[in-house]
Amino acid sequence: MKHLLHAAILALGSLALPAASLAEAPAERWPLAVHGDSGQHDFRVEVADEPAERSRGLMGREHLAADAGMLFLYPDDQAGGSGFWMYRTLIPLDIAFIDEAGHIVSTHTMQPCGSSDPADCAVTRPGVSYRAALEVNAGTFEALDIKVGNCVSWPGAESRCE
Repeated sequence: MKHLLHAAILALGSLALPAASLAEAPAERWPLAVHGDSGQHDFRVEVADEPAERSRGLMGREHLAADAGMLFLYPDDQAGGSGFWMYRTLIPLDIAFIDEAGHIVSTHTMQPCGSSDPADCAVTRPGVSYRAALEVNAGTFEALDIKVGNCVSWPGAESRCE
């Protein structure tokens, strides 16, 4: 299994992405709200709902606005053993893994991976299945008291947030 993961990482890392394309952002931004005990927290997020967009993520970004982020959407549940890495990502990020009902099921803070070898970059796994993931600047979740159990809503989501 470990060899398969490394092979997949190396295959993904071998994609020849010019530096300019790493910093390109999807044009569309969606409103997203995290609902929790501390109230509603609003963000404007880029949406990565295609494989190439999800692979690129926030690679190459040197800055992310305080109310910005990226929402990764999947057509099906993702296994808890699959996750995210910080290869070619320049800024530290918080990540929330979100279930089909829109609830945060796991959160983590991820640090950039400075290695030029993608196999050296750690993978952050939630340990539970998820349907979406939200990345924002590191420290945001702690500062806003965003935590497991909070509900996340965005346009088109069949969320039960109230």
